[in-house]
Amino acid sequence: MPLSVRAPAELTPHRAQWPVWDQEHFWHAFTQMAEYEPLIIERAQGVWLEDTAGRRYLDGVSSLWCNLHGHGHPRINAAIADQLAKLAHATSLGMSNPPAIELARRLALLAPGDLNHVFYASDGSAAVEVALKTAFQYWRQCRRPRPAKSKFLAFGAAYHGDTLGSAAVGGIDRFHALFAPLLFDVVRLPSPDRRRAPREAAPEEVARLHLAELQHALEQHHAELAAVVIEPLVQGAAGMVMQPPGYLRGVRELTRRYDVLLIADEIVTGFGRTGDLFACDREQVVPDLLCLGKSLSGGYLPMAATLSTPEIYGAFLGSYQEGKMLHNGHTFGGNPLGAAASLASLDLLRDERIVEQQVPRKAARLAEALAPLADHPWVADIRQLGLLAGIELAADPAAGRPFDPALRTGWRVCRRATRNGVFLRPLGDVIVVMPPLSIRDEEIDLLGSVLGAALAAESAAG
Repeated sequence: MPLSVRAPAELTPHRAQWPVWDQEHFWHAFTQMAEYEPLIIERAQGVWLEDTAGRRYLDGVSSLWCNLHGHGHPRINAAIADQLAKLAHATSLGMSNPPAIELARRLALLAPGDLNHVFYASDGSAAVEVALKTAFQYWRQCRRPRPAKSKFLAFGAAYHGDTLGSAAVGGIDRFHALFAPLLFDVVRLPSPDRRRAPREAAPEEVARLHLAELQHALEQHHAELAAVVIEPLVQGAAGMVMQPPGYLRGVRELTRRYDVLLIADEIVTGFGRTGDLFACDREQVVPDLLCLGKSLSGGYLPMAATLSTPEIYGAFLGSYQEGKMLHNGHTFGGNPLGAAASLASLDLLRDERIVEQQVPRKAARLAEALAPLADHPWVADIRQLGLLAGIELAADPAAGRPFDPALRTGWRVCRRATRNGVFLRPLGDVIVVMPPLSIRDEEIDLLGSVLGAALAAESAAG
């Protein structure tokens, strides 16, 4: 029916109708809509979300790991508004715009090593997809083409997105097993989880054990491998699974030795959350391709990027007739509003010395706030790196016996915390804590106390 003949009542929003329309029309991601209870956020400021009834919630997961400086930051808001008055969008196919140019330059200067070339996309899944296609195409038109190098090595419990390519290199069955017939095969190694080693083993020995697995796989498959894909230092959606120190550095050394590209997925870890601007910086690693998203724009607008080295970029240069251009493109890649927000976010990181000064201090405060949870009989492990943490729950931590997934224990604890004013969302029975970097000390303390109370109440309820 044309808009012009619809009844005004059908088109005019009313607050009372929002919950109904939410359930009738808005299909939410990773949400069982048959059980969904509307939680409608109308406004936000700082680390606080406010729903349509005026209830406030501390944003304990940075609106799914992307809000970096808090909501409604005046400098980011002003940058978007200023750019909106000039240009809302211009395609990146055959033209450019000043904010996208300036952001590409800033990223090239900030990224590890010589990652000087920036390809824009709209979200992290697309950024990984770009990296996969770039690696695949690179080996067909580099100076010494090796088209047999067409596979990827990825890790168990990895998560790289939900498009078909990024899902293929993912390693969490509950997300992607249904689509297995659509996905390409990968060489899969077990998760580089530092717990997958004897408890008494020193960190460097744990790293050696995992690197030996990788070396064996590279010895067998290097001739057919285009790239290794890794989440540096921590596997986020796996439940904040931490890698042993030195492992990432060893991965880079082995991929160079066996002539396999390295794709670093820093969509979660980038922009200071780990205590370094990029997780790769922690071990002085320069990947061949670096994927960024989520916090790139401070979490304000959809923005992602894939950075590459001159060696990679050079393989795509030639005449039009040669057809060497990267066969990929996104409508909103390099959007000037997203680029303006990203530049403002980078300015804040620099001007307020957030990564160098604020994150280490706040990470220590978060560790103090979460420490009392370790004594709870349901808590099997608390893992933390910078301002990201995972609290793993188990029915019997000492015996390593998990909860029955059907009980949805992590979800129930998070639901109780949300009702008490702290919004959290679990990964199975791992409760993720990842607040905006702008969180204040008293808000960190509140987050820890509300989570502790929710855990105690839920366990008492049986």
